[in-house]
Amino acid sequence: MKPIGYWLNRTDEALTRYMNGMLDEFGLTRTAWQVLNVIRDTPDTPDAADADVHTALAPSADLSTLTAAIDTVLAGDWATRPAPGRLVLTTNGRRRLVAVDERISAFRALSMTGITAEEYRTAVNVLERMTHNLETR
Repeated sequence: MKPIGYWLNRTDEALTRYMNGMLDEFGLTRTAWQVLNVIRDTPDTPDAADADVHTALAPSADLSTLTAAIDTVLAGDWATRPAPGRLVLTTNGRRRLVAVDERISAFRALSMTGITAEEYRTAVNVLERMTHNLETR
């Protein structure tokens, strides 16, 4: 049996490769899609700060990758800057994000083929505890 690190890396690479291919027709990457979600889901404000994006996505992308993803969503008319260092979804971006969300739902269903909700929760809980064990030492 291969160790967990092997499967974590393979899974992340497979997720990224599949999502990038699926999102390419929208002019997005997995990271750009994650940026859009941070903008959309920032609580209590209609916009998000670049710092919100950096903080939320730092575990999965470095600063240059996040900066490039922000540039992608700005250039693609997904988001705009209402003020320096702030991001808000455009009307067009919100509309197109509905179509992207449909694709993401299909992707999630595909990735969960043969996996029960309980198995998924168990896997996430185990990984969360492993991370906690290592980050608190």
